[in-house]
Amino acid sequence: MNVWASVLLVLHLLVAAGICGFVLLQHGKGADMGAAFGSGSAGSVFGAAGSANFLSRTTAWLAAVFFLTSVGLTYLGTQHARSLGGGLMDRVQQGVPAPKGAPDAPAKGAADGGATKAPAGNTTTAPAGAPAAPAAPASAPSKADEVPK
Repeated sequence: MNVWASVLLVLHLLVAAGICGFVLLQHGKGADMGAAFGSGSAGSVFGAAGSANFLSRTTAWLAAVFFLTSVGLTYLGTQHARSLGGGLMDRVQQGVPAPKGAPDAPAKGAADGGATKAPAGNTTTAPAGAPAAPAAPASAPSKADEVPK
């Protein structure tokens, strides 16, 4: 991940935390009704109009910045995937080796420990320590056709 993506991700997380904080600071519609009947809470720190105007506008601005950072992170993630030559599944299907640190793709025939023979053009084999698929017990009768009682 490049430096711009890291900076954008940190900004994105800070804006997300800011949105949570500002939403929790806002009071509901029921609080306005109490202030109208003389509870006195509306004339506190933000004046007689209350804090609704400041908090709602700040929340709207933070939401817009959150949207823009989301779009920016999506764009940078797409560019990063293109620089690698597509996704992991695209590289496996094309026969391109995965970059260092990426998990290995399961080879064909790995389900039975690599015992099945791969098609003629395929040179992939199962990893050395790949577990074999558990075999079904031969003596157990099938209960697929039974009706539950």
